[in-house]
Amino acid sequence: MTKLKLGPLADDRPVKLAVELPAAVHRDLVAYAAALATETGSEAVTPEKLVAPMLARFMATDRAFTKSQRQGMSKDSA
Repeated sequence: MTKLKLGPLADDRPVKLAVELPAAVHRDLVAYAAALATETGSEAVTPEKLVAPMLARFMATDRAFTKSQRQGMSKDSA
């Protein structure tokens, strides 16, 4: 099995957010949750628990976004 981008999920205080997803994305989240449970040896998580860490990982690895964030911080500190 290939290494998944997400590891064990941190237990963090959530902020409630409602979103609508296409059925295909939901099916993929369910499959990803099962694969993550298998890879980490933990209990399966609900698809909803995957959204935040996936978005965080996506934003952290988006070079243009992180660059704009760094530039925004340097402007704020001036």
